Amino acid sequence: MAVGKAALGEVEDITRAILMLRGRRVLLDAELAVLYGVMTRRLNEQVRRNRKRFPDDFLFEVTTEEFANLTSIRPGSTF
Repeated sequence: MAVGKAALGEVEDITRAILMLRGRRVLLDAELAVLYGVMTRRLNEQVRRNRKRFPDDFLFEVTTEEFANLTSIRPGSTF
């Protein structure tokens, strides 16, 4: 199994990637994809194809307002 660069990094790196959104700690799909060493698009495809394997609260889509807030928190990010 391939391990992403972030998985080999410091715990602090992963901790910094965790955001508070809707009162929950979340990792964005892009950050999770890095952890698993896959492309974000591929991670999302697999989640959609295997939806029954994930808990109901595993995935949610951000609103337009939440997206705007995320991009202001992390300027230069490509969400």
